[in-house]
Amino acid sequence: MSKWIEVVELNKIPVLGSRLIKTRDMDIAVFRGSDDQVFAIRDACPHKGGPLSQGIMHGTSVTCPLHNWKIDLTSGNALAPDNGCSNVFPVKVEGGKVYLQLVIEETPA
Repeated sequence: MSKWIEVVELNKIPVLGSRLIKTRDMDIAVFRGSDDQVFAIRDACPHKGGPLSQGIMHGTSVTCPLHNWKIDLTSGNALAPDNGCSNVFPVKVEGGKVYLQLVIEETPA
């Protein structure tokens, strides 16, 4: 089952910057573009696991701070000539708040 979860206020994410969201299973980087478009991606470069949340955002991409791989924030795909992919997550902004759609495991009764 998936659920929309409020994770941060939009104004708490710097323009062309990110905030790190920690879940039980992984860290997720939430980026804010210059037009307030928001992206959510697993905080691990597909190359060597570098922290994408610490990378530089440009347009709809982020450059990994470790080895300069460029990752498309809409698809999670590495841009040519590199090859690989990071998970992306549905994200929306409502009333100035950012929501992630995450899979929630149900506990058996």
